[in-house]
Amino acid sequence: MAPRRSLRRLAATVAVTVAVTVAAAGSLAACGGTGDRAAPPPASASPGAPSASGQPANQDPARFAPQVVKYAGQAKTDAQLLMAILYNESYKPHDPALERAWQRMKPDSAFGIANMHKAAFGDTKQGRDFANRSWDELPDDPDLAVEAAAWFLHDLATGLPRKPSGPYTRDELLALGYNAGAGNMSAFARGAKPGPQAQSYLDRLRANWAKAGEAVKR
Repeated sequence: MAPRRSLRRLAATVAVTVAVTVAAAGSLAACGGTGDRAAPPPASASPGAPSASGQPANQDPARFAPQVVKYAGQAKTDAQLLMAILYNESYKPHDPALERAWQRMKPDSAFGIANMHKAAFGDTKQGRDFANRSWDELPDDPDLAVEAAAWFLHDLATGLPRKPSGPYTRDELLALGYNAGAGNMSAFARGAKPGPQAQSYLDRLRANWAKAGEAVKR
């Protein structure tokens, strides 16, 4: 029986690995998940009925609108921006067990609904009311994930020039910083052109912008 159980566990691991690899192949992000920002695996839960945004109701980031409004207000960042980033980061469902399985295969992966990397979370939590929380709690605690993302955006904003010379809005620059890191954000603010990955992230942000606004106004 023991060998049979081991074979079943191995088969399950292989199945998860294949599913995760396929799901992750198209997206990288850096911030606080950004660079890779993430490529956890698809969730094991079956999808629910579609929401107004077209996503299954149990995967639609709009369900976190109350947390987004709350923590964006505390961090003095734009709630619509924060919600749009959650939409950007919802290219795959989030399931705590599968996120951890993916992380065991890829230790530099990101955690939580906002896809935050460990180093970014560690920097962001300093001096905050979640300073005693751990990065590996993010998959199980969407509130913590939203709060950390809000403060990460707050911290990024301190690095923006007062008058960026590039063609991007402040919110677009912050989203690019969330995806590609503060250094790249500063370069984009000075007029540098985003690479394909960052441009794709920006395109998705623009596509998600209107529904993000509707979500935080409900």
